[in-house]
Amino acid sequence: MTGELLGFIDACPPPFPGVERAHATLRSAGFTEMDEAADWDDTAGSRFVRRGGSLVAWRHQTCEAGFRIIGAHTDSPNLRVTAQPDAGRAGFRQLGVEVYGGALLNSWLDRDLGVAGRVATPSGPRLFCIDRPVLRVPQLAIHLDRDVSQKGLLLNPQAHLTPVWGLGLQTPGEFAAVVAESAGVAPDEVLAWDAMLHDLTPSTAAGLDGEFLFAPRIDNQVSCWAGLQALLHAPADAVPSAVLCLFDHEEVGSVSAHGAASTLLPAALERIAGSRGRLLPALTRSMCVSADGAHATHPNYPERHEPNHHIAIGQGPVIKRNANQRYATDALGEAAFAAACKKAGVGHQLYVHRADLPCGSTIGPFAASATGIPTVDAGVAQLSMHSAREMCGSQDPGDFALALSAFLRAAA
Repeated sequence: MTGELLGFIDACPPPFPGVERAHATLRSAGFTEMDEAADWDDTAGSRFVRRGGSLVAWRHQTCEAGFRIIGAHTDSPNLRVTAQPDAGRAGFRQLGVEVYGGALLNSWLDRDLGVAGRVATPSGPRLFCIDRPVLRVPQLAIHLDRDVSQKGLLLNPQAHLTPVWGLGLQTPGEFAAVVAESAGVAPDEVLAWDAMLHDLTPSTAAGLDGEFLFAPRIDNQVSCWAGLQALLHAPADAVPSAVLCLFDHEEVGSVSAHGAASTLLPAALERIAGSRGRLLPALTRSMCVSADGAHATHPNYPERHEPNHHIAIGQGPVIKRNANQRYATDALGEAAFAAACKKAGVGHQLYVHRADLPCGSTIGPFAASATGIPTVDAGVAQLSMHSAREMCGSQDPGDFALALSAFLRAAA
């Protein structure tokens, strides 16, 4: 199972190749793709629909018992290529980038980086992935920044994060030409792109006894993988109907045409139900898990954590609560997911953020407000969240998948 997860992460620089990987997995498992622009005369059985970097999949026969929904997000903080990226200085060819989401900027320094995404062409979108070390953001040598170890590293996103990828004069249109070759189209067919950098160090099991996973994009490819496993193991005639939502743009607030705040999930549920009249009663019998990474207690910074809510790697899924609704969990949701963990034979933990630090958020509040469905936020404990390379426990993703599977099978 660990090898399968690591392969999934390495194959999925988010979000478009990740959704493509999920699409291929669903297809091979017998799921049928629906066209969002067509009429849906029949939604029963195992089906899915895609919109941009997002996907909704389901196993459905009747909505009388409601829906059991797992939501996760496909995107991760990274460096994204600008619209006019060809640049250069001091004899280096460079690529213009901007920061996407709350990235730990220092973690992108001195790494072997590839670039992946999609291009718009006259014949439609094409995916591309340059999975070799073509880019690097070199850090300033300590001889030129003697105070860095005492005063800390300060990075200006505009000035200090522009990667190098060659020597000599930058040629206008070079990035388009490189992307075109990777996508298998002519350079003049590249009209625009959504492109992002990714770390090339392979994901691996680590630690003296293999108790850790070191990998990029643990937040939130681990949740995407666990949710996909849960759906694939749900019965074809699942009651309640089992639904998996993989959303783009969580890291920048979910407000987009296919983020968690969009019409994607409400529209899909209404079409699955067959009518709004059938949907509304079903929503009252439904529940959702917002699956996203959770902060493990950091051994070097224990003072940054709420002292009565110690979170350990290897001790089971983490249920997250916040009084200000940064997480959507309430007492009933906590109890329901704790029961799913018990049914699956795995432990669970309770996370609360320090009261004197701003709390992050998830897709949970957006999914709950858009549908009115009670939602619980839960995920795998990890360290180095939002770094280019993160870590979690090797046992935890499998335990989370088991808990999510039990959640899908629970009675409404």
